[in-house]
Amino acid sequence: MAVSKTYASSVEALAGLLHDGMTIMSGGFGLCGIPEALIDAVKESGAKNLTVISNNAGIDGVGLGKLLETRQIAKMISSYVGENATFAKQYLAGELQIEFNPQGTLAERIRAGGAGIPAFFTRTGAGTKVAEGKEVREFDGHQYVMERSLFADIALVHAWKSDKEGNLVYNMTARNFNPMMATAAKVTIAEVEVLVENGEINPDHIITPGIFVHRIVKLDTVVKRIEQRTVRKRAAAE
Repeated sequence: MAVSKTYASSVEALAGLLHDGMTIMSGGFGLCGIPEALIDAVKESGAKNLTVISNNAGIDGVGLGKLLETRQIAKMISSYVGENATFAKQYLAGELQIEFNPQGTLAERIRAGGAGIPAFFTRTGAGTKVAEGKEVREFDGHQYVMERSLFADIALVHAWKSDKEGNLVYNMTARNFNPMMATAAKVTIAEVEVLVENGEINPDHIITPGIFVHRIVKLDTVVKRIEQRTVRKRAAAE
């Protein structure tokens, strides 16, 4: 008899997985495609001294910003963190470790981790502070920096649709970092907006195969936030 991958809540989906000092990947870009319910469950667990791999750290009071406020995160491996005042305050006070990455390098470090590639060379960052302390080699007349791949204890991802085997479909730009993170952890937990029976998803539409997904939680409600609302200026009244 097959073991069910579906769980009734985000707290149950993370049961037995969380502990102090672990490394967590968290999908999303800005507030788009973030696994907000699973992040809330991490907060509720009280697990601390966490290393979190994520493109950014949410905003104050939302997403990973909640874990910063409770000081559960000890280190962030990120690319862009400019929208979070709590992040900046803790970093400048020496209370938070940061490993900054060029965005493409971060994405490739995660992809390489999922592909079983321990390291790779890239021209990005050569000759800058990014290269300090790293191996640099010359290929075809250019300097390349060696970057280590990333692999986490657990990956938290958000998808639009899943079947009960964990085959995932993402919605437009909410795809961002989620698919690569789903492959780069010992255990992947997916929160999904729509859960269907096996066989109901067109195989050509599947982005993350279910073999990478270990646990699934169906969301009852989904709040889709806009990080920065940009609107066109009104025309001057005539």
